[in-house]
Parts: sequence; structure tokens; C-alpha cells
Amino acid sequence: MKAAVYHGPKDIRIEEVELRKPKEDEVCIKIKYCGVCGTDIHIYEGDSGAFAVNPPLIPGHEFAGVVEAVGDAVEHLKVGDKVSGDPNIMCGRCYFCRNGMEHFCENVTGVGTTADGGFAQYTVMKASHAYKLPENIDLMTAAMAEPMSCCIHGIDLCEIKQGSTVLVIGAGPIGVIMLQLAKLSGAAKLIVSEPVKEKRELALKLGADLVIDPINEDIEKILSEYTKNVDCVIECAGSKRTQEQAVKLAGKSARVMFFGLTSPETEISIKPDDIFKKELTIRSSFINPYTFSRAIDTLASGSVDVKSIITNVVKLEDIQEVFTNPELRKSGKAMISME
Repeated sequence: MKAAVYHGPKDIRIEEVELRKPKEDEVCIKIKYCGVCGTDIHIYEGDSGAFAVNPPLIPGHEFAGVVEAVGDAVEHLKVGDKVSGDPNIMCGRCYFCRNGMEHFCENVTGVGTTADGGFAQYTVMKASHAYKLPENIDLMTAAMAEPMSCCIHGIDLCEIKQGSTVLVIGAGPIGVIMLQLAKLSGAAKLIVSEPVKEKRELALKLGADLVIDPINEDIEKILSEYTKNVDCVIECAGSKRTQEQAVKLAGKSARVMFFGLTSPETEISIKPDDIFKKELTIRSSFINPYTFSRAIDTLASGSVDVKSIITNVVKLEDIQEVFTNPELRKSGKAMISME
């Protein structure tokens, strides 16, 4: 099969790779689409993501396709089923797995991060983590199940109340998903800070009440005139500047969600006095525990628009351009097609 193989920083190549047969508890999935995530970009640049990466590796963890073969012990799936895969496979035996914190598993297998993933014509994974899809979900939409599941976990931790004012910093693919989930969670005022015009326009289309250009506008002044209090700030840009800004812009008794992924070496400056005087809660969100089924149900309902987020569909053989040309990722989500 053809696959994009990561060999080290800034080295990804299309190669012919042998496809192994699934074990008794595994399935082989013929991949149709696989999204390019910020984690994939970090891996390509040589940064560590959620888990340690040891090349050579086939990245890609946001995928959907059709079951090609099943192991002898697999009963809930059959050849021809449309599926999406939860890439985080836990051991079930470590301290964290046994205490309701499986996303901190000490022996996790990450499809696309620690094991071969979806930037290929086929992938083989545990059948337990392949989810059969409702008939009304197309496979491109289904490839967004993994980022949707991560966003649902993050939005749960934000504890948004009915009538809240929410500020989303960064209107990339994750930011506009969080924007829509915040609205569904009851937010009454939705504000987006985003320097790219096209992304601000998309945010307005997908439910933002107010968009701000943080480069050319005074965000603090605009916020003070628009709302009495920012109840929740969701930082989705993943930079030192925007994470520091998130704390600064948060209102009284607000929740600050660090959702964007920075380099592991990034350090930010926070004044404890700001946290104390505003009684802030600062949280982060790590992967997608217990949310994959909810993500599929959300996509099936059509309540969150993910199609508008996908702005570039690129063939597998052209995948390197996605990593080397930032313009392909500037306006939205890049999706790799195996067609």
C-alpha cells in the first residue's frame, strides 16, 4: 500500500509499505479521508505532541473509511461497514485506567502517534476502537470525529452556563468547533479574536456575535464596551502570547481553557495576583476520554458544521505540500484524500 512515512523532522515521504493482516481482535480499514491536525504539524517540525513519536511512523489520527477485513474474534463489525477510529487505545491495567482516568494511561497506543496511522491507503487497529457510523454521515465528515471528541471533552471542562459570555481566541478549525459547541452549551454572547480576515468571516457564519482583529483593534476596549464580564475564555491558538492574553482578558470568576497546543518548551508569564483578584479557574484539556460516541452523534445530528471548516482536500501523493506550504492551512482544515 501507499503511505506517507515520517522519518524525522521535516522528512515525510510517500512510500510503498507492506500491509499486515489484522490480529484476531483487530480490523483493517480502507482509509478514505484523514485530516491534518496541529499535532501532525508539531510532529513534522520535530516537536513532541501528546505522546512520544519514534520514526519511522505513518502519522494521521483523524480518519474514516470502510472495513476491509476483520480478525476472527471481531463480532460487532463486518467487511463493508463505514467506520471512524478513536486513535487512543488504553491498556486497561495501569493505575490511571483503573481509576477512571484512562486518558492518562501509562501504556497508551496512539494510532498515528506511537503506531502507524491514517496517512495511508489502509490502517490496522483494535476493533474495539473502530466505531460503526450512522448511514447519514459521509466519510469526510466522519474523519472529523476525533477532533470533535477532543473538543467535546474540552467544552465539558469549561462548564459553560446558560447565558454565559464566551471568548474564543483563534478561529482555526478547532476554534470554530469550540465556538459552535459553546453556543450549544448555552452561551448567550460569543466573541472571537482572530487576526485572519477569512477566519473571522467564517466565525460569523458559524455563530459568533462579535469578531475582533487583535492586531488592528483594541480588544480590551471592545470587550469592556460589549460585555460586563467574560465568563469563559477558550484559547485555541496555542501560542505564548495568546495564552497570556487569555488570562488577562478573563473576567471575574471566569474559567480559562488552554486548548491550543504549544511547543513543550513554551513558558508563559502569569501574575498570581491576576488569578487571585479575579478568582480564575485555569484548565487544560488532554485528548478525548469517553467522548468518541458523543462526537459521532453530534456529527450525525448536523448541529455542528464541520464541512465549512474543510478548505483544502489534498491527494495522498501531495501530502508534503500541506506540511511545507502554510497557505494550505491558513484558511481552515486540510484533509488528505485516498481516492
